[in-house]
Amino acid sequence: MATQSRDGGLGKGAKSKSSAPHGLAAWIRLLAGLWLFAAGIVLAHRSGMGVSPWDVFHDGIRQVTPLSFGVATILVGVLLVGVGAILGVRPGPGTLANMVAIGVFADVMLATGIAGDLDARSLPLRLAAVVAGVGLVALGSALYIGAGLGSGPRDSLMLAISARTRARVGIVRALIEAGVLAVGWLLGGAAGVGTVLFAFGIGPAVELAFRLLRVQVPAGPDRRTRRRERACVDS
Repeated sequence: MATQSRDGGLGKGAKSKSSAPHGLAAWIRLLAGLWLFAAGIVLAHRSGMGVSPWDVFHDGIRQVTPLSFGVATILVGVLLVGVGAILGVRPGPGTLANMVAIGVFADVMLATGIAGDLDARSLPLRLAAVVAGVGLVALGSALYIGAGLGSGPRDSLMLAISARTRARVGIVRALIEAGVLAVGWLLGGAAGVGTVLFAFGIGPAVELAFRLLRVQVPAGPDRRTRRRERACVDS
């Protein structure tokens, strides 16, 4: 369960308004959320309408550096975990699970050939698949974050900024997605109509999912803590 520590730091991700699950129930919720997250990614991928904004960013890095797409993805994830920790969102076992399980689940789903011919279907159906994929990613995010075992690299950044600025999580997520999409596109990353839909749809979808599952963003540091942090920096 995410709590605010005595020094004003944030706990491991968001928490439920009632209480986060514990033990086996928490892990079941975590894995179920990551499975839904992966299902959303696969559905959007099968549509052939474009990859997610973060993948455009990773592809852009691949275009201008010697790094492969996979290595760029991993390094960006590690960097975001560090940034999130600095901003007060401590990593937990769910952070590592996010970095590993989503890829494993997605590979298994892709190997089954489910919806393999989706990209050959009508445009309205493919657009509907993208929208459904965004919904599944949002629902999966709220489900696994609400387990209280730690959030993934990109979700940690979202939670940290939302807690620090007191801005709505949907607005923060939309701005992050739009920002990485713009940078990735400028670096030469490939994007499509589905990418734009994902960038501007995931924020409101995540906020709605948080409300439906009663998941709260942890409170940011109070003014006293921030003054102490500034004093430490100045000294």
